[in-house]
Amino acid sequence: MEEEIKAEFLKNGFNLDDEAEILNKCLTFCIQFNLSPSDLVSSWDVYSLNRGLELTVQGSHMGAFLQQLQNERREEIVKKEPGLHFYSSDISMLLNDEYENTNEITVGTPTDNRKTSQTETVVSARKTNGSISTSRKHLETITPFGQRKNKFVVQFSLNETANVESVKIEHDEENPNDDIIKRVQPIKRCSLQIISSQPEPGCRFMYDRMENKFNFLESRVKGYASALVASGLREEPTDPTVASQRSLFAVGMICCEEEGRLKEKPILLQSSVEHSGGQRVRLDLQNLDHFSVFPGQVVGVEGHNPSGHCLIASKIVDRIPLSVSSTENLPPAKKQAVDQYLQSTNAVVAMPELSLIIAAGPFTTVDNLFFEPLAELLSYARRKQPQLIILLGPFVDSDHPEIKKGSVNRPFDEILQDEILARLRDYVEYMGSAARVILVPSVRDASHDFVYPQPAFDIQSPDLEHQINSITNPGIFCANEVKVACCTVDVLKQLSAEEISRNPQGGSKQRMTTLANHILHQRRHVSWDIISEGVPIDFSLAPEALQMSTAPDILILPSDLAHFVRVISLGERNEGEEVKCICVNPGRLSRGEGGGFFVELNYHGSCDLSSASVIRI
Repeated sequence: MEEEIKAEFLKNGFNLDDEAEILNKCLTFCIQFNLSPSDLVSSWDVYSLNRGLELTVQGSHMGAFLQQLQNERREEIVKKEPGLHFYSSDISMLLNDEYENTNEITVGTPTDNRKTSQTETVVSARKTNGSISTSRKHLETITPFGQRKNKFVVQFSLNETANVESVKIEHDEENPNDDIIKRVQPIKRCSLQIISSQPEPGCRFMYDRMENKFNFLESRVKGYASALVASGLREEPTDPTVASQRSLFAVGMICCEEEGRLKEKPILLQSSVEHSGGQRVRLDLQNLDHFSVFPGQVVGVEGHNPSGHCLIASKIVDRIPLSVSSTENLPPAKKQAVDQYLQSTNAVVAMPELSLIIAAGPFTTVDNLFFEPLAELLSYARRKQPQLIILLGPFVDSDHPEIKKGSVNRPFDEILQDEILARLRDYVEYMGSAARVILVPSVRDASHDFVYPQPAFDIQSPDLEHQINSITNPGIFCANEVKVACCTVDVLKQLSAEEISRNPQGGSKQRMTTLANHILHQRRHVSWDIISEGVPIDFSLAPEALQMSTAPDILILPSDLAHFVRVISLGERNEGEEVKCICVNPGRLSRGEGGGFFVELNYHGSCDLSSASVIRI
C-alpha cells in the first residue's frame, strides 16, 4: 500500500523529502482513519494549501497533519449526532471505531459478548469519570505528557498535619469503579459570595482618556494620604518640593526619572495636585539601611529638603495600618456593599474551614490541544473531593503555538465550551451538588475580552449556575467566610523586574515574600507603572476593581516564577490581633510539553492552622 500512496503523491505533483519515514506515517494514517491513498493525498492537498506549503512533503509537518485528520474525523461524528460532546482526549476511541460499535448496539438486540463488554466499559467510564477515555491510556496517540514520570508527587508542604497521599494513576490498570468505592463520605457544600462584580460581561472598553488616568493616579495618592491621617499616626502631608530645614512628611508616588528600569539614584517622588501641583522632586534614600520600592508605589516619606531640589528620606511608610478602612474612595453603592459584608463576616464566631484545589493555566501542553493536564487535574479532584476548585486562566491560551500560527480549525469559544466547560460540567455532575468550581479569566485568553480589569466569563449554564461560577480579573470572593483574592496578571514577575531594594546587615532575603507584601500593603492588585505593554489596562473601566477592599485570607498570584505557598504577616489590628494571609503561587499546570504544578490547600480557621501542598501534575 505504500507504493500506492507514493504513486498518488507523485500523481498530484508532490515530492517526498524523507520517503521511507513519510510513507510509513501515511500508511499508519490510512489504517487508523480508514482512508484510501487518494483520500489521504486529498487531505494533504487541503492542508498544504491552507498553510501555503511547497510541493515537497516534509516529515516535520506530519504531526500537524495528524491533528487535521483527527479534527476532520471529529466533525464527521458531530454531524452524525449533533447532541454529542466529546473531548480531544477521546481520539483513541475514534481511531479504533469504538464510537460506531456503541451506536450499533441497541437494547434487546442479541450482540457479540465482546462488543457488549466493551460498550459497558465505555458507558461506565463516562458515568464515573465524566469522559469516555479518561480512565484508560491512549492506544495510538501517545504524547510526552502521557509518558511523564513522578505523577502527583508533593513538591512542598506548608504546615502539613494531614498525610497528603501521592496518587499515581495508570490508566491501563485502573478500574473506573474505584472512584465510587473511594467516595465514602460526601463533601459538604461551601457557601460562596462574590465581592467584586465589576466590570460586567459585555461592557464597553477602549474608551480610556487621559483624564481617567489622571483621576486614577490622583485618587491613589490622596486616598493613601487620607488613610495615614485617619490612623492618627501622621499629620496632614506637606509639599515636598518646598525648601525647608525642618523635618517634613509627604505622600507621593515613586517614579523613574527616565524610561527604563528604576535605579537607586534617579528616583523621583510625585505628590498630589492638592499638595504640590503634581510636581516631582528627587528622592535620596542613602540614609536608609533598608527599603524596597518600585515604580507606581505610593509611599509616605519622612525627611527634609534643604535645597528644594532633593528630599532626603529618613523613613519610608510603605503600608496603611490595618485599623484604617480601605473603602473610603469607593463609590457609595460599592462602599455600602463592602461595609455590609465586613460587618457580616465580623459577626461570624465559628472557625471557617475550606478545602480547595488551585491551578493556573495553560491547561494544555504546547504540542497539542488535548487538554490532558486539565483532565488529570479533575481526575485527581474526584479522589480528593475538595469543596472548591479555583481555575485561573489562560484557558484558551493566545500564546499557544497552534493558536499563534492560526492552524486551529475551531472557533476559540467552541474550544472553551468543548474542552473546558464540558469537562467541568461532567465533573460537577459526577461529584454532586456540593462540588463548586470558580473560573478566573486572563488577558491571554483568546476567547475573552482583551482588557484589564477583565469581566467574568459569561457562562450560560442555567442548570449548573450554582456550581460553576466565574469572577472578574482581578477579583475577590468569600467561600465559607474565607476571603480569597485572585489576579491572573503575572504581578510577581513584573515586580521582580522593576523593584529595587536594600536589605539590612544580616537580614533575611525572602524575595517572594517581599514582592507579595507589596500587593497587600498597597491594597492594590497591581500598580499600573509596572504593567507590561502586553496588558491592556483601561482606567475608565471600573477603577475600583483594582482596589483590594479588604485584607484577604488567601491571595492567589499565579506566576512563571517559582511556585510557593507562604504565610505573610500584615501587622496588627487595634485589638493587638496579628493579621496573616496565605499567599499562593500555584505555578503553571503545564510547562512546555510536560506537566507543571497545582496547589491543594485546606484552610482551618486561621493561616497558622491551615495546611497546603504544591503537587506535580
